[in-house]
Amino acid sequence: MADDDRAQDHDEQDGSDGEGQQDSDQGDQKNDKSSNDGDGKNGDGKSGDEKKNEGEEKRDKERKKAKPIVKIGLILFVILLVVGGFFYWYLTRNEESTDDAYTAGRTVNIAPHVAGYVIELAVNDNQFVREGQVLLRIDPRNYQASVDQAQASVDQAKGQLEGAKYQVEVSKKNFPGQLKVAQGQLAMAQAQQFRAETDYKRQHSISRAATTQQDIDYSTAALDQAKAQVLQSQGQLEQATPVAANIGNSQTRVTQQSGTLEQAEAQLATAKLNLEWTVIRAPHDGWIAQRNVERGNYVQSGQSLFSIVEPEVWISANFKETQIARMRPGQPATVSVDAYPQLKLHAHVDSIQLGSGAAFSAFPPENATGNFVKIVQRVPVKLVIDDGLDPSLPLPIGISVEPTVNVEERKPASAAPR
Repeated sequence: MADDDRAQDHDEQDGSDGEGQQDSDQGDQKNDKSSNDGDGKNGDGKSGDEKKNEGEEKRDKERKKAKPIVKIGLILFVILLVVGGFFYWYLTRNEESTDDAYTAGRTVNIAPHVAGYVIELAVNDNQFVREGQVLLRIDPRNYQASVDQAQASVDQAKGQLEGAKYQVEVSKKNFPGQLKVAQGQLAMAQAQQFRAETDYKRQHSISRAATTQQDIDYSTAALDQAKAQVLQSQGQLEQATPVAANIGNSQTRVTQQSGTLEQAEAQLATAKLNLEWTVIRAPHDGWIAQRNVERGNYVQSGQSLFSIVEPEVWISANFKETQIARMRPGQPATVSVDAYPQLKLHAHVDSIQLGSGAAFSAFPPENATGNFVKIVQRVPVKLVIDDGLDPSLPLPIGISVEPTVNVEERKPASAAPR
């Protein structure tokens, strides 16, 4: 009971204290109101400082509301970057590209074989020509005269050859006949010698009264003359004896004249070639480039007149040495052309040069001396264009392109089951 009474007294005291505090608060509010009335009121009953504080509080609340949205946007942006980077890497992981690439092709340098004045120029700059088409003509009159002279030499050599052949036939009869004549002359000389010896002996064996000194002298002179004739006849016989050799000598003249004829015919052929070379024709289809000749110019043999660019064009791409690890011949490639953005060429790897560009330069690097700085080398790769070319847009050689090679390793197709 005592405890209950004490609790009741405590509640009553709290109630009285509460009522006193309420009265005090009401008094304070009245004092504030009176002070505000004394200081001056605005339209809404608030001062300027209070409105400023309320505006700042409102902006702080708006910032706090906006911060989560910005954070979410940044997070989404980073996620998109990561996802996009991953997809880009995934889609291009098997691609190697370079902007150090140019179109290449075959150029034929046109130079004359013979010298002379240009009397006709049948082409102009950048004109397309066909194989065999006449490009220019050189004055042919000197070369026509050379042809005529060479033809005359050939005719002369032919006549000499025919004469040598006839001489062989004649020698086959003459030389055996000359041998027989020499033999007959020797026999005749020997007979004369025998007669002279007989007269000589008779004149010296008879008495001096039966002959005269004159007859003795005549017999002696006749004997000496007969001996001389025998010696002469023997010499002529020796000259006429090698019949086969003499005939062979005639046949050798035939061979010599044959060589002379062949030489004359070769000179005639050369003269005809020189005459033919006065007309310069296109060796291949292509476009005229670097023309530096005009009608009336005197041109020398071997002088560069112009070039012909053939229609076949390929790509020479200089890839870094770190890009060719998986690059193989036959791999497909796409090529974009800076000059013609609308062209999308399809090509394939034809070959990879066995040497970097620096290895074939005029001054290759000497890395064995001095300080060494490692530089990534580039290796030329030839790409052959498969399709995508526009006939109305011929590709000049030397323009910039950007090839992209797909280096994905393709598994060979499995053999069909038997």
